[in-house]
Amino acid sequence: MTRLALVIAAGLSAATAAYAAPDPAPSAALVAATKAGTRTPATIARDAFRHPAQTLAFFGVKPGDTVVEIWPSGGWYTEILAPYLAARGTLYAAAPSEKGLAAVRAKRQAMPEAYRALRYAMFPAVAGQPTVPAGSADVVLTFRNVHNWRFGAADQTQAAFDQMFAMLKPGGTLGLVEHHLPEASGKIEEGKSGYMKRSSVIAYATKAGFKLAGESAVNANPKDTHDYPKGVWTLPPNYAEGDVGRARYAAIGESDRMTLKFVKPR
Repeated sequence: MTRLALVIAAGLSAATAAYAAPDPAPSAALVAATKAGTRTPATIARDAFRHPAQTLAFFGVKPGDTVVEIWPSGGWYTEILAPYLAARGTLYAAAPSEKGLAAVRAKRQAMPEAYRALRYAMFPAVAGQPTVPAGSADVVLTFRNVHNWRFGAADQTQAAFDQMFAMLKPGGTLGLVEHHLPEASGKIEEGKSGYMKRSSVIAYATKAGFKLAGESAVNANPKDTHDYPKGVWTLPPNYAEGDVGRARYAAIGESDRMTLKFVKPR
């Protein structure tokens, strides 16, 4: 067995043990952020599937932290993180292009006080673009993005993990939520299906230098069968098949997700 395989195997054993420990309870401040006026009815409707307060508590996000949200897209988590960090923290929205920042820029324009902690960066960045300073972040968060890096014009997955590692202070946390593909998945393709295997994610993180620190089942969904005509997007909230099978997919709910916490060694 190679050294990398041994490290990954050790990480998998550690994560199994971590399942036995109860997740930390969300603080009052974190719960209040999920009820903030920055949120819209459409985002609140997804709380039952995404468990934002419990997820952020598991990742250990504190009000005074410097936090990087990778590829915030429509800003689902930004609506919670911005008010939570507004008084003492810093929140970087890191997107692949200016278009990817449009939604969070609009939110800041509409509610400047609630979003006063917000900064902008490119990820991945090229020379001359705003970046997250190396070694400056306490926490980097990425929600349902790994499959996008894996299946695109070019595989950017390892480069993404390497850059997230560089952003973090020693001892900092990478909090990751991703659509979970069982290890024995047959012909279902990683990335293309929208799902990723847990072992693959751990391998990318380990190669970048991270150590697996824990795992939560808070976003797991045993109803998810993972084998849909149009991948994970068949499930809500996308309903990629339109009205075909909609009641069945609504009953399943959102995807089965792994919630992994990694640390950058001190």
